[in-house]
Amino acid sequence: MRDPFPFAPIPALSKAVEPLADLLAFPTLPLHVHEVLGAALFYTLTHSVISPVVSNLFFSKYYPKHNRAKKANWDAHVVSLVQSVLINALALWTMFADEERKNMDFEQRVWGYTGASGMIQALACGYFIWDLGITLLNLDIFGVGLLAHAISALAVYSFGFRPYLNYYSSIFILYELSTPFLNIHWFFDKLNMTGSKPQLYNGILLLVTFFCCRLVWGTWQSVIVYGDMWRAIHEGPSAEYIKAAFSNPATANDPDVNLMYFARGAGPVPIWLAGIYVASNLTLNSLNWYWFYKMIHAVKKRFEPPKPGKKGPLPEAKATAVDSQEPVKRRRRPSIEDVVPDTEELRKGTIQ
Repeated sequence: MRDPFPFAPIPALSKAVEPLADLLAFPTLPLHVHEVLGAALFYTLTHSVISPVVSNLFFSKYYPKHNRAKKANWDAHVVSLVQSVLINALALWTMFADEERKNMDFEQRVWGYTGASGMIQALACGYFIWDLGITLLNLDIFGVGLLAHAISALAVYSFGFRPYLNYYSSIFILYELSTPFLNIHWFFDKLNMTGSKPQLYNGILLLVTFFCCRLVWGTWQSVIVYGDMWRAIHEGPSAEYIKAAFSNPATANDPDVNLMYFARGAGPVPIWLAGIYVASNLTLNSLNWYWFYKMIHAVKKRFEPPKPGKKGPLPEAKATAVDSQEPVKRRRRPSIEDVVPDTEELRKGTIQ
């Protein structure tokens, strides 16, 4: 499937990036550099212009105007919400509409390329470029850990320009299906709606989508990609396979039709490349399972009945407060906030 991005590559820009593409062995970068830079610019404008304007217009009571850290965090959540909705919709559309992608075999899943999958990967790279930039500019707010995440995520997605595992760009971006609900949960807190029914319903959707897309879907697809990588380490596309891919003169030199156009001369996948991909993927999957365990543990802790022997007279400190008519804080009603791990940590945890 050809790249459905509404704007064609800019010849001068593609030509300018060719030396860098040759240096990094990223032959498809010139075809998608306008999408990478366009996405990075769009998210930068969303963070610095669109979010402040819209937030001041509709949420002036809650939008932090004078606290730099809180304002940067709010605007970052707006960008994350916009990006996750956009990239999820495009990835799902690509998976259903790209017929060439649907029929890919082992060689094409590892070394193949379609313009639509390249677009998904390029837009994700643009987001992570913005993520890296905003983290560097606000390192005192976001910290070194989030800087490391931004660097690693950008590096992993950049491998798609080789192209490498271009087929899986849409699959693993669907981890983001739970991200809109995560950001909405965060905004409910900031809008003083913690514990409200809308936040509860959103929290249920968050837990369900997190479990389905990150644990079930993500783990199963990881098993599949590990199998492809294991085979790719030991063998590359055969000479006969490549010869057949270029046997039709009408399509041989069209990368949008010849799925193996960039695989000429490809051999087994280097161990270092597969190792980086597997390490990043295992890290993300491990974090996902840990976060979900924390959710379940929090639910059990908050809603299990008190243990026998816990009832009785007030502790001495509280009894003294009552006797002296000092106010005793009433126990806060549990909310969905109690069962979701740190929002900022989860928002950033999307290495693919």
